[in-house]
Amino acid sequence: MSELDIWDEAKRWRAFLDARNGTSDLELTLRVLKLTEECGEAAQAWIGRLGQNPRKGVTHTHEQVVAELADVVFTALVALESIGADAREAVQQCATKAATYRRPA
Repeated sequence: MSELDIWDEAKRWRAFLDARNGTSDLELTLRVLKLTEECGEAAQAWIGRLGQNPRKGVTHTHEQVVAELADVVFTALVALESIGADAREAVQQCATKAATYRRPA
């Protein structure tokens, strides 16, 4: 199985959602808000991994945390594409900006 291109897949998901749900301001808002939902799931998984809730104990694995964080990333890529941005370019610009804040070792 060949490696899936995440940038192309984000574009395909945007196209799928556009065709299924349209592109109204409400729809685009919900796609951006979906990112918040995914962030909450990642936080819940990390809390569960640490066993922070004494009533529940350890409820998640490291792999589940990784999967939830990956959901956050992919959801953000789809949201970027949905609002008319090129996700690859936007992430590259963000990484370039972040690189300017690094202090030499």
